[in-house]
Amino acid sequence: MQPSLIAKFKNPERSNWQGHLSSEAYLVLEDGTVFKGKGFGSEGIKYGEVVFTTGMVGYPESLTDPSYKGQILTMTYPLIGNYGVPSKEIKENGVPIHYESDKIQVEGFVISKLMKSNHWASKKSLDEWFKEEGISGIEGIDTRALVKKIREKGVMMGALVVGDYELDEIMEKVKKLSYDEMNFIDKVTPKEIIVHEPENSNKSIVVVDCGIKYGILRELLKRGFKVIRIPYHYDPIDVLEEFNADGILFSNGPGNPALLKELIKKAQEVIEYNIPTMGICLGSQILSLADGGEIYKLKYGHRGINKPVKDLKSGKAFVTTQNHGYAVKAQSLNEFKVWMINIDDKSVEGIYHPNKPIIATQFHPEASPGPLDSTWIFDVFSKMVKGEAHGF
Repeated sequence: MQPSLIAKFKNPERSNWQGHLSSEAYLVLEDGTVFKGKGFGSEGIKYGEVVFTTGMVGYPESLTDPSYKGQILTMTYPLIGNYGVPSKEIKENGVPIHYESDKIQVEGFVISKLMKSNHWASKKSLDEWFKEEGISGIEGIDTRALVKKIREKGVMMGALVVGDYELDEIMEKVKKLSYDEMNFIDKVTPKEIIVHEPENSNKSIVVVDCGIKYGILRELLKRGFKVIRIPYHYDPIDVLEEFNADGILFSNGPGNPALLKELIKKAQEVIEYNIPTMGICLGSQILSLADGGEIYKLKYGHRGINKPVKDLKSGKAFVTTQNHGYAVKAQSLNEFKVWMINIDDKSVEGIYHPNKPIIATQFHPEASPGPLDSTWIFDVFSKMVKGEAHGF
């Protein structure tokens, strides 16, 4: 290891409980910065785009969110792991309540202090969970300095290294990687059709599953919808006809939506028909691109559970959960209209079609984790599916 790299290391700020610590760990950034800390979970090297989220709670949900595939997640709140890892057997309509998918989706996890878990619902510690699933974490670094760097310079590629590895070789590889050029959806979309059916279901929804969060499933099932989840490369109209379904939802998911050319074409076909349709996060971007719109990369993204949004139709504001690194250019939309905006930076947070039953939100109306201010969006979609005008 070169002295030039060693000189950049920062002494780790040790946590108040040392039983979990394994080996030295490093977070290597593409700009040459190296943070030194202590590793937990599994040893190894994990590459990804380094991003941060501002939520104080909800790490089980965030870690299992498929939208984080390909990313190394940093929590700005310093004390993580204190309520452990809940059981997957706590369910609603057959879907786990405290998880957003079947496994940890992040490439790596960066925190300030890993705490000992103490909660009645905890089944294991964060460290144990990470070891079980082969995921690496680092604690004891100055996450405030890391987040400040990302806010000033923007998100960047990085490597989370737990164990004894040659950092110079890792640095060279990091500099050659680009999150924007990678397709991660193949890693999170289902391999075949999956059907969820609640008791007394009344309508059916085809979900184009680009990495759907379980929170979205829970909200759909709660409203009595039979949910047909399909791989993102399937034709949603063909499946809708096969199952005699009543609506289509384009889900959230990871990566650059502009890479999904075939999915955008399928969305264009959906828009041509009078099918009740909803998009969430990536799904909103796909519908916008299908409308001929354009997207751009946000400097450091919107990730957290306290993001304010304004509904331009009603004038009301509410707090939302968000996880996205791209946004839609408002002036590039053609048939679609801007429905909602982010109060902080005025970026597009929702769109609607003035003449067809189509709506989409950039934020996550299922809000898991987070506030429940925006679950009414699913009620709007439900009214559309039932033929009650546009649902507004």
